[in-house]
Amino acid sequence: MSTETPPWEEHFGSRENQSKAAQLGMWIFLGSEVLLFTNLFVGYGVYRYYYPDIFIEASKHLATGWATVQTLLLVTSSLFVALAVHYIRQGRQFLTALVLLVAMGMGVGFLGIKGWEYWKHWTEGALPGVYYRLEELPVKGGSLFFTLYFMLTGLHAVHMLVALGILGWLVWGTVSGKYTAEYHIPVEVGGLYWHLVDVFWLFIYPLLYLVE
Repeated sequence: MSTETPPWEEHFGSRENQSKAAQLGMWIFLGSEVLLFTNLFVGYGVYRYYYPDIFIEASKHLATGWATVQTLLLVTSSLFVALAVHYIRQGRQFLTALVLLVAMGMGVGFLGIKGWEYWKHWTEGALPGVYYRLEELPVKGGSLFFTLYFMLTGLHAVHMLVALGILGWLVWGTVSGKYTAEYHIPVEVGGLYWHLVDVFWLFIYPLLYLVE
């Protein structure tokens, strides 16, 4: 692996300024993501207020056990991403790439379980809008729950795919020697995005699967 440190862009004045600018830009972007999911969470709260009993019954049709496994996968993956930042700060590029690959594997496992869960809902008719045909629950309220379910989990899945792409890009950069102990800000800001996606799931999980 190459240990050559990439030069900082001249208009930043120094590598430290470039790193701070990258972190600030990522935090602003993450703030906009928080606003997006907050709107959905508020919408969920409003409709749950109007259909409390139906939301409780609808939640029983979700695979809570598998969702718990998904939660454990994401929480553990965040640990490995944090380790990646720790290792790259020490210049240990091989270990950095390795733990990032482990985190990616857990993310793929998460999406695999979600895909199975979507297939299960499709077969039983628990779909949003005009495609709803689950006889155990009334259309009014039941369809709304699953519409919110697919909106929240679907949007989260899209963010997971983006996050996996970012980790893959970081693995390639690490293996090629682009990131070192002196220059590793992309690993740090990429890790921030992964952590945020995990945090979103920690809100989605109880809202949808632990309704009481």
